[in-house]
Amino acid sequence: MEPRLVMVSGGARGLGAALVQRCLADGYRVSVGARNPDAVQEAFGDSVTAHRFDADDPGTAQSWVDATLAQMGAPDALINNAGILRMVTFETGDEDDLDAMWGVNVKAPFRLIRAALPHLKASGRGRVVNIASTDGKRYRDASASIGYVMTKQALIAMTHAVRFAGWDDGLRGTAICPGAVDTDMIADLPGVTPKAQRLQPQDVAEIVSLVLRLPNQASIPEIVANTRLESTI
Repeated sequence: MEPRLVMVSGGARGLGAALVQRCLADGYRVSVGARNPDAVQEAFGDSVTAHRFDADDPGTAQSWVDATLAQMGAPDALINNAGILRMVTFETGDEDDLDAMWGVNVKAPFRLIRAALPHLKASGRGRVVNIASTDGKRYRDASASIGYVMTKQALIAMTHAVRFAGWDDGLRGTAICPGAVDTDMIADLPGVTPKAQRLQPQDVAEIVSLVLRLPNQASIPEIVANTRLESTI
């Protein structure tokens, strides 16, 4: 049998690149969806296949799944990693920022899950891993983007829906909820965990690796990896 096939969105750099690298190290075949497939191919060469996936272009979700199926076969796992953060509170940000986050952080994963679902169910060990955030578990304080918090909480709800969509077929869903990950997305964000205390992308990739290895009998709906001491998470 061929190694399991994993689809990873947003795998050109940062956390996405770490996820791709770990999947390859674990012996999986990898299909990467990104706005710039050439950048992925430059980073990983022929060890992966790269396809255009743009959260702002709804049709690219189905086309990425179809291209993966035609070129590599049916996927066994989908990692929804692509995400954006815009500062939207009751006083700052605008509708365009809010719409952008809903488009990338919620609607795009929904489209990908919908497109890949029949193949993931047919796998018998299908996995959907959604990269959420500790912001998906609570509203921390006024330094947080309310818009971002809302999208990540919606993503966690979607993860639970995945489990119900294919439980008897061996489909499992897990929301990974890390605290601050040391990537460009939060580099200059006010109120964020100091750089020396942040998770590294490889740390999150290690958690995802565990989830992909677990048998169907060990279903973990959520994993929280916080970088700060809080009473509730």
